[in-house]
Amino acid sequence: MCKDFTITVFTENHIGLLNRITSVFTRRHLNIESLNTSESQIPGIHRFTIVLNTTEEIVQKIVLQLEKQVEVIKAVYHLDEETVFQEITLFKVSVEQAAQHNLVERLIRDKNARILSVEQDFMIIEKTGHKAENDDLLEFLRPFGLIDYVKSGRVSLIKPDEELKNLHELVNEARQANNNQSFN
Repeated sequence: MCKDFTITVFTENHIGLLNRITSVFTRRHLNIESLNTSESQIPGIHRFTIVLNTTEEIVQKIVLQLEKQVEVIKAVYHLDEETVFQEITLFKVSVEQAAQHNLVERLIRDKNARILSVEQDFMIIEKTGHKAENDDLLEFLRPFGLIDYVKSGRVSLIKPDEELKNLHELVNEARQANNNQSFN
């Protein structure tokens, strides 16, 4: 049965690495639902957060393939209930339409969104939440002069798990092992 899995990949930051990581999914004809990349809490280490809708058997194989990449220090996967995650969506809406429908007040009260910027012809609205919440606001805004929108990839942190060793420690241990192997 297919489910959403969040794959977290820790790497050193090298040119071309994103292409190598995504090629693992391309070779298996898998669609990446969401991709986010950023610095991690460890200096010099990069974090990729990848959302994939598939079976656990396939995600296990993907994680093993990712860890075979030279620059990958550690890759792990989790179900949605094992993580805390959010996405950000920015909406550009007509100021005139918003004013006619008292949109600003309704957005703040009912949709838990906020206004980031108001210009002469448009306003930028931000909504942070789960994909379904953000998509709900998108559908709400369509009839009110929606001009444009953009979504971020998922940002995610793993909930504490007593069986899972501290991920920070795992990444540091894996990084040390990789450094030791490069000297041999």
